[in-house]
Amino acid sequence: MRRLPPLGAVRAFEAAARHLHFTRAADELAVTQAAISHQVRLLEEWLGQPLFERRGRVLALTPTGATYLAELTPALERIAAASATARRPANGPVRVTVLPSLAARWLVPHLPAFQAAHPEIDLQLTTTADLWDGRDTRFDLGLRSGPGGWPGLNSALLATETLTPLCSPALREALPASCTPPDLLRHRLLHDTPKGNWGRWFSAAGYPDLPVPAGLNLTDSAIALQAAADGQGVALGRLFLAAADLRAGRLVMPCPEQRISNDYAYWLVWPPRHDANPAITAVRDWIRSTAQSENTGAEQA
Repeated sequence: MRRLPPLGAVRAFEAAARHLHFTRAADELAVTQAAISHQVRLLEEWLGQPLFERRGRVLALTPTGATYLAELTPALERIAAASATARRPANGPVRVTVLPSLAARWLVPHLPAFQAAHPEIDLQLTTTADLWDGRDTRFDLGLRSGPGGWPGLNSALLATETLTPLCSPALREALPASCTPPDLLRHRLLHDTPKGNWGRWFSAAGYPDLPVPAGLNLTDSAIALQAAADGQGVALGRLFLAAADLRAGRLVMPCPEQRISNDYAYWLVWPPRHDANPAITAVRDWIRSTAQSENTGAEQA
């Protein structure tokens, strides 16, 4: 039989330790300050150790209190995550957090195929550039760009980042038939990252000393691809995101033989607690299968 402290006292201590303030802890838990003090004292008596000390008018953790908080916080997070999973209705939506560019240029265009295959599953998408660490129980799956290897999360590689110049067909017609890398400088370069990627591309193409002009700086890969399709310049585009535009002829590759790769890649991530959920597993498997097919097509473009 596990010998556990009173859970109400544990919650009171964790809130007070996080805020280092009994009144703020009381406000968070919707109780009185006296109730927080009583619960903390109860926990200290149970442990036989003081957890807080006063340094003048400042509340501080004792060494025991600091160690206890460090051990307690992840345990409470696991309890919260497990409880959220248990409370979730069996037919609840599968909640996916995804990069805006990845949602706009890849995931959303493929959703009709998913809905046709799984009409019983309700998908809920949230776009954000913030990295999801799995502890936020509002989401079940995440689609991200990065180096991989996130602690506490399972992950599956969706696609590497392969970049090549992309432009509209009309802009391509204004370039020489046998286009060389310096010819691209006749048009505005579109940047969705620091100019280093264009510099790396020109170096890989055999022009390491070619100055990279300022061009137009955009903060989103999807916007850069749209600007290129609209004829506003040449984007150093990610083939995985541009695959649909290339197939439809909205974008073309003026120098198709010259490509570079990034250290980053696109990943699907999820917490291990979702491994047994059939709906989440179905979404996860579909994303992986679709990405594999799309990535193969993009690399062969």
